Amino acid sequence: MDNYLVSMAVFAGIYALMALGLNVVWGMAGMINLGLAGFFALGAYVSALLAVKAGFPMPAGLLCGAAFSAVTGVLLALITARLRTDYLAIVTLGFSETVRLVASNEIWLANGTDGISGVPGPYRGVLTPQQFNLLYLAIVGAVMVVVYVLLQRLCHAPFGRVLRAIRDDDQVTAVAGKHVMAFKIKAFATSAGILGLAGGLYGHYTSYVAPDIFSPLLTIYIVLALLAGGVGNNRGAVVGAFLVVFFLEATRFVIPYVPGLSPVRGAAIRPLLVSLGLIVVLRFRPSGLIPERLPRIPIPEAQGQV
Repeated sequence: MDNYLVSMAVFAGIYALMALGLNVVWGMAGMINLGLAGFFALGAYVSALLAVKAGFPMPAGLLCGAAFSAVTGVLLALITARLRTDYLAIVTLGFSETVRLVASNEIWLANGTDGISGVPGPYRGVLTPQQFNLLYLAIVGAVMVVVYVLLQRLCHAPFGRVLRAIRDDDQVTAVAGKHVMAFKIKAFATSAGILGLAGGLYGHYTSYVAPDIFSPLLTIYIVLALLAGGVGNNRGAVVGAFLVVFFLEATRFVIPYVPGLSPVRGAAIRPLLVSLGLIVVLRFRPSGLIPERLPRIPIPEAQGQV
C-alpha cells in the first residue's frame, strides 16, 4: 500500500508540472492551449529515444526533451499566436492529435503503436521497487519545487505582469509599447518546455512510452486540475493536480461497491465521476480552490476640490 501511495504521488507531481506549464500560457497569458498531450509526448519520446538509442544519461535526455518541446512551442506560437479563444484551442488540439498519430504510424521513428520499452530510470534494477519509487518521488518533487519557485518569481517579475496585461487586453498592452507577439511566443515556449520536461520524467519512471498514453483525455485532466485549483495561481495548479489524481484513484476503490456494474462499465464511469466531482468544486468555488489574487493599485487622493 505504501508503494502504491508513493507511485501515485509521483504521478501527481508530474501532473502538477503539467498544470504549472499550462498556467503560464493560459492562466498568465490568456491563451487556451489544448495541445498539452502533444508537448508531453514530444518530451517523453525525445528523452526515451536518446536514452535507448544513443545512451544519453537521464538528465541530458530530460533537458533535450524539454528544449525540443520548447522549440516546437515557438514554431506553433508563430502560427497560432494571432488566433483567439476557440480557434486557438482547436488548432492546438489538432497539433496534439497530429503528434500522437505520427508516433502511431511512423514505425521507423517511434516503433509505432508498440511504443518504446526499456527506458532507463535512475538505479533501476539496483534498488528495490520501493526504493526506486522513493528516489523518483524525491526527483520529481525537487523538479516541481524548482519549477514552482521559478514561475513564482516570473509571475511577480515585469515579464509576468506583461503577460497578465496581455491576458486582460492585448491591444491596450500593444499601445503601451509592449511587443505582444514576442511575449506570447516566450510564454508558449516556457509552457511547452515544462510540459516536455514532465513527459521525459514520465517516460523514465514508467520505462515505457506509447502513443495511447497521450490521448486528449490527458489534456482534459490537466485543464480540470487548473480549473479546480485556480487559473492564474501556481499554488492552485499544484493543488488541483493532486486533487485530480486523488479523484482518479478514489473512484477506483468506489466502483467495486456499486451494484450491477461490471469492471468494464466501472472503468468507463470513472472519468464521469471525476468530472462530476470537479463540477461540484467549480459550482461552489468558480474561481478554484485558490483563486488568483492580483495586487491592488492604490488610487491617489484628489489634490483639490473643483
